Amino acid sequence: MFNEAAAIPVFLETLREVLTEERIRFEIVFVNHGSTDATVDLLIGALRDDARLRLVNLSRNFGMEAALTAGIEAARGDVVIPMDADLQDPPALVPAFLDRWRAGYDAVYGVRAARHEDGLLKRTTAGFFYRVFNRLSDTGIPANAGDFRLMDRRVEALRQCRERNRFMKGLFSWVGFSATGLAYERPRRPAGRTKWRYWNLWNFAIDGLTGFTTAPLRIWTYVGALLALISFLYALVIVLQVLVEGIRVPGYASLITVVLSLGGMQLLSLGLVGEYLGRVFAESKARPIYLVEGVYDGGEAPAGEGASGHRPLESRR
Repeated sequence: MFNEAAAIPVFLETLREVLTEERIRFEIVFVNHGSTDATVDLLIGALRDDARLRLVNLSRNFGMEAALTAGIEAARGDVVIPMDADLQDPPALVPAFLDRWRAGYDAVYGVRAARHEDGLLKRTTAGFFYRVFNRLSDTGIPANAGDFRLMDRRVEALRQCRERNRFMKGLFSWVGFSATGLAYERPRRPAGRTKWRYWNLWNFAIDGLTGFTTAPLRIWTYVGALLALISFLYALVIVLQVLVEGIRVPGYASLITVVLSLGGMQLLSLGLVGEYLGRVFAESKARPIYLVEGVYDGGEAPAGEGASGHRPLESRR
């Protein structure tokens, strides 16, 4: 969660009600990545009253994908279900997830059948991204499937994936195992505002494409080869015209058009190479995906649940 103070009370009430009705042992792991509002204070108050809650407080905002990774790695149950705290991932779907897991599936992912809060532009660009990604990448991802899903402990083999530029939807599909989708209507936020802007979504899409396919690089190889062939043929035509008709002076308009077009394409291809090179640079530094300021258990941890090994909440206050 990032600045979700307005949504925390109703989220906790709704989720605990659903999980309690299931009569299962559960824990709720909150991952706070850089909130600047009252999110941490509200979580601390909730921790004191419920031993089933845990707080993973990151040292700063490392991004949504890093926060999601931190939550999955902190979870201790037989299954883990990542979800946002804005209730657009409806907790009421958890029992259906569990039913399909008990039926033998290792992963159950939610498919957004309706996205009432998203505008036409966002829905259109999202659909376009899924089509492009699945066409270019060897690792296909289900259309309109988000991070809201159930994963068996076996699927958490994705913990072994330590790349820094993370695209979790791709990683969820890459690890394999038996999976099935479950359609649901994505509701509106009951409180707060989305933190996603179109610029964030654009960068997110670039991370996904460059993380799971080198097809853009290959495409520019073919484009370059095609342009070289056209240039050779055009040069051959000019030579033949000179031999047959004599010396001719090329037109300025055609010359400047060709120069600007080729220059723009060269810069575009250079920028594409730079995107991949920048990711290689980030991976070569081998920095941690995230840093944890502290992990705090709510109440007193039940016997046999496993201690976090971090200082208790009271010692931090």
